[in-house]
Amino acid sequence: MSDAMIRVPSEVRDRLAVIAESRGTSIRSLVQEFAEATLTDEERRERAERTRAYLAEHFGVEVSDEESAAMGRKLRGAFAGKQDAAA
Repeated sequence: MSDAMIRVPSEVRDRLAVIAESRGTSIRSLVQEFAEATLTDEERRERAERTRAYLAEHFGVEVSDEESAAMGRKLRGAFAGKQDAAA
């Protein structure tokens, strides 16, 4: 795998360095982890559809769009609360 240079403002580079150091890793590894873990909207939709199909096939549970949206809101709220508490 060849390396590529990504240009960011020095403030962003400095922030990435602080985050990487606090995690005991490098900026390179931090950026790689972010890229591998972050899903696009299309990838999230595909994953949601696969999950719905799995629930229907293996558990006989049909999840409606409304139920899925409500659960998404609950999860986002829970994660936001967790992040607020950590700050």
